[in-house]
Order: sequence, then C-alpha cells, then structure tokens
Amino acid sequence: MSVIRIPSPRSVIDRRELVQTIEKLVEAYGAAKGRRYIVETLRSALAEGREEIARRLDAKPSAGHEVAEAQAFLTDQLIRVIHDHVVTNVYPAGNRSKGERLTIMAVGGYGRGEMAPHSDVDIAFLTPIKQTPWCEQVIEAMLYFMWDLSLKIGHSSRSLDDMVRMSKSDLTIRTAMLEGRYVWGDQDLYEEARARFFKDVVSGTERQFVVEKLAEREERHKRMGDSRYVVEPNVKEGKGSLRDLHTLYWIGKYIHKVRSPAELVDVGLLTAKEYRSFRRAENFFWAVRCHLHTITRRAEDRLTFDLQREVAARMNFSDRPGKSAVERFMQMFFLQAKVVGSLTGVFLAQLDEQFAKRQPRGLLAGFRARERVLKGYKVFGGRLRAPSDDWFAADPVRMIEIFVLAEREGLEIHPETLRLISRDAALIKDDVRNDKRANDLFMELLTSRRNPEVALRSFNEAGVFGRFVTEFGRVNAQMQFDMYHHYTVDEHTIRAIGLVSRIEKGELKDDHPLAHEVIHKVRSRRALYVSVLLHDIAKGRKGDHSILGAEIALKLCPRFGLDEEETELVSWLVRHHLLLSATAMKRDLSDGKTIADFVEVVQSVDRLRQLTVLTIVDIRAVGPGTWNSWKRQLIATLYGAAEERLRLGHAEFGRPKRVEAKKAAVEATGPEYAALIEKVGSKFGDAYWIAEPEDVIARNLVQFDASEDEPLSISTEYYPARGATLVTVIASDHPGLFYRIAGGIHLAGGNIIDARIHTTRSGRAVDNFLVQDPLGRPFMEYAQLRRLELTIENALANRIKILPQLVAKPDARPRADAFEVRPRVLFDNKASNRFTVVEINARDRPALLNRLAHALFESKLMVHSAHIATYGERAADTFYVTDLLGEKITAVPRIKAIERRLLEAASEPSLEEVEA
Repeated sequence: MSVIRIPSPRSVIDRRELVQTIEKLVEAYGAAKGRRYIVETLRSALAEGREEIARRLDAKPSAGHEVAEAQAFLTDQLIRVIHDHVVTNVYPAGNRSKGERLTIMAVGGYGRGEMAPHSDVDIAFLTPIKQTPWCEQVIEAMLYFMWDLSLKIGHSSRSLDDMVRMSKSDLTIRTAMLEGRYVWGDQDLYEEARARFFKDVVSGTERQFVVEKLAEREERHKRMGDSRYVVEPNVKEGKGSLRDLHTLYWIGKYIHKVRSPAELVDVGLLTAKEYRSFRRAENFFWAVRCHLHTITRRAEDRLTFDLQREVAARMNFSDRPGKSAVERFMQMFFLQAKVVGSLTGVFLAQLDEQFAKRQPRGLLAGFRARERVLKGYKVFGGRLRAPSDDWFAADPVRMIEIFVLAEREGLEIHPETLRLISRDAALIKDDVRNDKRANDLFMELLTSRRNPEVALRSFNEAGVFGRFVTEFGRVNAQMQFDMYHHYTVDEHTIRAIGLVSRIEKGELKDDHPLAHEVIHKVRSRRALYVSVLLHDIAKGRKGDHSILGAEIALKLCPRFGLDEEETELVSWLVRHHLLLSATAMKRDLSDGKTIADFVEVVQSVDRLRQLTVLTIVDIRAVGPGTWNSWKRQLIATLYGAAEERLRLGHAEFGRPKRVEAKKAAVEATGPEYAALIEKVGSKFGDAYWIAEPEDVIARNLVQFDASEDEPLSISTEYYPARGATLVTVIASDHPGLFYRIAGGIHLAGGNIIDARIHTTRSGRAVDNFLVQDPLGRPFMEYAQLRRLELTIENALANRIKILPQLVAKPDARPRADAFEVRPRVLFDNKASNRFTVVEINARDRPALLNRLAHALFESKLMVHSAHIATYGERAADTFYVTDLLGEKITAVPRIKAIERRLLEAASEPSLEEVEA
C-alpha cells in the first residue's frame, strides 16, 4: 500500500504550492541563506495541516482511520518536499553513480499509513551499498529539516545487506521492516529491498516469527495488567487494543505477503464479516487515540480516568438513566476490545489449521490421528467441531451444550465452530432461555468442579452468555467510573466465580482460611454460585443495584432450576451482598449492638456462611491489592461474633462477665500480665476491655505502666496480625488530642485505617491507631517508625502547622481529581446503645481525617472510636461520638449544626483557610 488516499488532500497540504513557495525563496535568498524562511514555510504547512486534521476529527469524532491516514499523508508530503529541496537545491548531484541511490521508507506504524497527531515518524533510509558521502549529506540535511519542525524522528540508514542482516537478528527491526512502505526516492531500490526482505529474511522463518510474535504479545499483556478489562486501558499496547490487531496483520503479512488488512480475507484468515469487525474496532481505537493525542498535545496512549470523561464528550456520548456518558463510552471501548479478543482467537486457530494442513514429511507422512465422535460432534486434535453448517440452527441449545462438553472433556472448540456460534448466537431466544435442558447445561457450566472461570469467559467471549442470560448481557463490558473497581462488571463477576471454585478446591487455604473452612458447610453450593453470578447483575440501571438485583434473582433462579428455598436465599444474598463488608469496615465490632443488628438481618448460620464467602470473593475480585490481612481480620472477627450469637441465641454475656473473660485471656498470653492487671487494670473502664483485642491490651498495659510519670508516650510497631502498624499514644487527655495525632500520622505519610480512643479513670488518654502507607502496606523499617513517632510528637507539641502542610502534601493518587464525590453526612442513634454514630462520605485526600476530627473537636464532641474505609477515590469515615457529658447527640438543631460543620470540613479547603 504505497499511496495514501484521503478526502480533499489539498486542504490538508498542497504540495505543489509548497514546492513553488520554496523555489521562490531559493531564487530570492539562495538555499543556505533562505533556509530559515524555508523552515518557517514548512512549519506553517505542518501547523495548518494539523489544524485541518483536528477540524476533521471535531466534525467526525469517530472517523479514526480517516484522521490517522490524513496524519500519515501530511507527513509523507512534507518528507517528499524536504527530499526534493535537498537533492535539487542543497546537495545537487548531476551525474549520480550506481551507489548514489537512496530510497525513503516509512516503517512501523507510519509504514502502515496510520499515525496519531503526536506519533513518532519512523523512517528508514536505504542505499544499495555502503553509504556514499553524497547519500550521507542528503540524509543528514533531511533529518535537520525534520528536527527543525519538532517532529519526533525514529530513523535508520542502512545498505540492503545491512538491512537483511539486522532484520534476521532482531525481531523488532524485522517487524518494522515488514511494515515498510515506499515514501519517496528511488522506487526500483525500494522494490529490490522488499523482494530481498521476503526472500532472504522471511522465507523459511514463518513459524518461528509467529511463535516469537505471540510470545512478545503475551509478555506485553502481562506488563499491561493481563486483562482487556482494566479500567484505565492503554489504547495502543493493552490487551485487546490496536497492537493486538496489528499483530494479526503482521502475521498475515509475514506468511501470505498481504499488502493490506483486507487481503486477510483473500488468504482465508478472516471472513468478510470478521474483517468488517476488525475495521470497526480499529477505527474506534484510532479515533480514541487521536483524541488522546489532541487533548494532551503529546503521544499519550493511556486512557486515564481524567481523560475518559473528555474523550467521551468529544465522541458525542451522552448520559442515560443509571449510566453516565463516560460509562457508556467505556462500555463501547471494552466491547471493541472483546471483539479483538475473539477475532484473535479465531485468527490464530485458523492459522494453526493452515500450518497443520501442510503435509508432514518423513516417517510420519502417512500417519494421521483418527477422528472420534462425541455426542454428534467431531473431535480431532483436542478440538470439538460441529458436524455441519446448520448444526446450531437445527437446535440452538447446542450452543450451550458445546461449552459444557468442552469443559467436561478438557477440549477446545474449533475456530470454524466458534464462527458458526457467533453467526447463530442471535437464534437464542426466549424458547431456548426457558428450555429446561439449556438451563441444566448452563448450571453445570456455572458450578463446574473443574475450571468454571475459563469456561465462562469463553462462553462470554463467544457472545452466548449475554444472549442466554440477557441480564448478564446488559453488564457486558460495563465499567464503573471509579478508582476502586479494576475490571468491568462481567469480568469482575467471572473472576469472582473462579475464586469460589479455587477456594472450594482448597487452592486458596492460606489466603482465605475462613472461606476455606466454611465453604463445604453451606447447604446449597448451587445457591452460592448463582449468588456470585447475580450479585452485580443490576449495575448500571437506575436505582440501588442490590435491591434491583434481588428482584432479578427471584425471576432467574426458578428458570435455572433452583427450588423455592434456594431462590429466596439467592435473592437475600444479592440484596445484602454489601452488608457484611460495610459492617466490618465501618462499625465498631466491639459494640454489642453492632453484632445484634447484623445478626437480626442474617438470622441463620447458613446465610452467614454463604454471605461470608460471597463477600470475600467480591472484595478480592475487585482487583489486585484490594484484599489484605486487615480486611481478613475484620471479616473473621465479625463472622466469629455473629456465629457465636446465632448459636447461643440472644443470651449475651453481661458486661462484667465479658470484662472478666477478656482479663483472663490477657493473663493467658504471659505470666507477667496478672501482676500488671492487678496494678493498673482498674484504671481502664469496661468499654476499653470489651473493645480491644487481648494482644493490644497486653501491649497497652506494659506501655501504660512504664510511662505513668511521663507526659507523653508514643509506641510504634509492626502488627502482622492486621497487616498494619500499631501506633499507641498515651498522654493527658484534652480536647483536640485525636485530630492532632491524626494530622501527625498523615504528615509522616501514614493512612489511618482504624482508631480507638480511650480515657482512663485517671484522666489519661490511651489511643490506638492502625496505620498503613498509601498503598496499603505496613510501616516496618526503623526509620519509618521513628519518623511516625517524631511527627506525632511535633504535632502534639504544636511545633508544626498541620493543615497547611497536609494540604500542600501531594495526593498519592493525583488522578482522583477526575472524580466528583459529593460529601454526605449520616447520623445514626440506633446503631449503638451508648454512642451516636456519624458516617461521612467524601473524596479521599491527605487532609480529610484531620479536618473531620478538628470539626468534631470544634463541635465539642468526644470521639470514642473511628473506623476509616476507602473505596478508591471515596473515603467513608465513621466516628462513634458523645457530647462532653458522655451523652448521645439527639437535638435536631445540634445535629444540623454539626452536619454543616462536617460538610464544610469534607469539602476542599480554600486557600484562605490554608494560609490562616
């Protein structure tokens, strides 16, 4: 494909007019003195061309190919003008020798004739033999002109022999040369180079090239997150992106010498319909990439949160009920990535088939493996194949059956058969959806004891899943526009099902000991798997997805063959799938009322077990790093307390008995603790003994005893049981102590994930904080722990201005700016018998907790415990508070005043505030 054709080319750049202008400048000033004016002329031609291309992108925001080709066309014309000027006016050579021949090739992406506005210009200068001085001068002069235009040039200059030798030894060079396209110069030399490349480099290395390219692709996918559903995808390099489409083209070109993607149809690697899908996906990705380059004015290929909203607006996506414009745009993005995934599968399998058809030589030439038949399907070479073209049309239930057979027998589905499935998937209508055999087969696939995750992913990618369960089709490729969820809803769900299967097989015993212990005790494993499938099924609809999902479960479960009891259980699990995590992360688990309220909703041990497994896989399937030992500990604590309450009924220990039991547990941890409890234990109130775990109490007693004569004692240590650092501050209690400690911890680079605040009978505060770094890791090094202690000490001594420093501190996740989280304050006087529970939702940032704590201090409230949960960019901070007399806050005017103050604190601080 040597010539790029675009609509109205002269409005992008008029080469004839540009050449005439340069000729006039040379006549007026000469080539050397006129150089400055020539560069300015070329620069304005480039700028005007880019403006015209940007206008075209604005007018047709989805015309990816057209814009990418226009960019390459503009570059071609400039290179031609520069070349002609150099060989005519700068280094004219009247009678060139055979060696003084030069061809200019576009290579890499530019060679394909497609460029984004700020793509590199990759060119190869080729000469027949070692470069002559004249060739060197021409190449150098051309490069200087291009650099003066601020083009990012990737260039090489080689003889034909060099080109062959280097292409053989380096896969990257070979791929770049494979894309080689004639731009200008000696055309015969270009044809000679192309012929030598295919004869001397390509011939006989086809299979090796395919293997190396696929290995390179796998490596790239791993680097990019190994899923085509990561929520900040790379449009050029990510899984299911442009590079994957290009890989298919490279392979086709290497083996069959195709000159354009359209020829992949002629050589049998794609059908005409698949080629149209290839072009649609490529066109969409090119449009997105061109918008990214235009917005950022640089070669930006990552579709980050802050850019997603802008690209969606530029591509004319709009809001719909339950789905924002950016979510609709990203759903389209992931649907296209999914198309690329299925095209890749079909293409590679087809390629495999073509290689296999080439007759084996030698001893095995006459030997062919025998084909067998399985339930009417042909099985050969580990693949299942439909026996005829109308196989699925005759009985569409077979489109589900084939995936079950493949999973059961450990087989793959033949590419031709996958093509038939994709063609006939539209035949799955209500009669198939309500067919008992179809639903039994689907349940076998979902609850498979082999590998349901892999089976369901291919079932989804073939387009059958969304047709058979249309509610699942609605969340296909749907992203959630936040920093918490790493995957689209369908990918998150399939990963969660895979985790249930792995826990059930005992593969994750160390990561999830509680789930491992309870999963075999649940009464219905079918209900568990279906609840995982349906827990997010109503995402993206208008309304609460838990309530809407529970209604969908009541409709779908009987269809899947679940009985009345299982249906009711699944609906309950979907309705309450966030209950356990919200209680564990945001409530005080030492408060008896928290456990009583939770148990009142759960009502049975079986529901508790089912909900626990569902909660664990839901959190872990959100993405890497969302599951940690702190969450494991909180969930295990809540599970233990709830199970005990459910088994023993509501006969709760009296407070004195619970305190005695805790003291006995502390004594059991070591011989020295009995004397310590005798000496200082009476200074701690009942609430302290009930709230803290025995290992923390043991540490607190030692520190309290050692620091009785000191005004301030700060202890920091790595606390492996919670995957965090335990920070204990003992000081004379005074209002404002909590917010100052919180500010000091944040200034030292720590995030508080939990806090308990106690005042002893002698008027001293004993405050325990669990702290991690911004990436969820504990502080363990001596220098880190020492910095924590010093910063807290300075904050308490008022040696540092906390708020200005916190606000000036850069956010560890600057892209959170892309999200708007409207602050909300909720008061709950029923969640605890002794305290008012205040929950604040706001955008997470370094100064937030300090500002909220300061607002509570200014409102004359005492904080007794604080629980800090973050979900990506959103923080949910919960405080258990009383007034200064230890009473709940009940007066409406007072609640309104506190709410106003907290909302103000949760908003971004103004410059005046900071400077004050």
